[in-house]
Amino acid sequence: MQTSVAMTDIGRRRKVNQDYVYASDQPVGNLPNLYIVADGMGGHKAGELASSYGVQKAVEAVCRCEDTRPALILKKAVRYANYQLYQKAKESEDYYGMGTTLVALCILEEEALAVNIGDSRLYEVTREGIRQISEDHSLVAELARKGELSPQEARMHPDKNIITRALGIMEEAELDLFTFPVEAGNRYLLCSDGLSNMVEDQTLCRLIQKDRALYEIGGRLILEANRNGGTDNIAVVLVEIIGQTVR
Repeated sequence: MQTSVAMTDIGRRRKVNQDYVYASDQPVGNLPNLYIVADGMGGHKAGELASSYGVQKAVEAVCRCEDTRPALILKKAVRYANYQLYQKAKESEDYYGMGTTLVALCILEEEALAVNIGDSRLYEVTREGIRQISEDHSLVAELARKGELSPQEARMHPDKNIITRALGIMEEAELDLFTFPVEAGNRYLLCSDGLSNMVEDQTLCRLIQKDRALYEIGGRLILEANRNGGTDNIAVVLVEIIGQTVR
């Protein structure tokens, strides 16, 4: 089984919170649980709408899906959300070009299933350390994967916020779907770039490894991001595998 906490913060520089979080430890449709972070983009109203609308449509699709295969459920849900958001953007000039990143996690039995599009991230934190499970869909990340930028150069690059994929921008979404093993004691962090850009991975690891309640850890992560500048909205979903894995 698992427990979770979800929270967002507007940060220190933004006037609108365009991040959106969702967390359910209980079944959602035919999925045993579901956790999502989305980071909207667009104008003053559009980014806020894109993240909330995208997540709501994804959850709606999961609830309606009659399939029992988790990977297919999640894939269908994200593609449905993408199409609905793409159509929504046509309703008003204010919505033109709106979109959102999305990273989602579902804990199964002895493994987890995740999907992402954009640069919101999924991390795994164990006693041994931290690893980023998702792969950023951004211009700078692609340059780093090609060896044209070092990790430190990528982190400080002025174009690090230019993403190459997003939900709602095109009629069909190109997303990454992957599985990985889970164990009791593991903690998982889903976050927007308002956290990952402000707090280095090793600091994330140190804070998440602490023997504290998840809500306290989440609050400390947001505090650290704001202490380091808080230049963007901050979204945090923390999931901890406790006792036995889901049966």
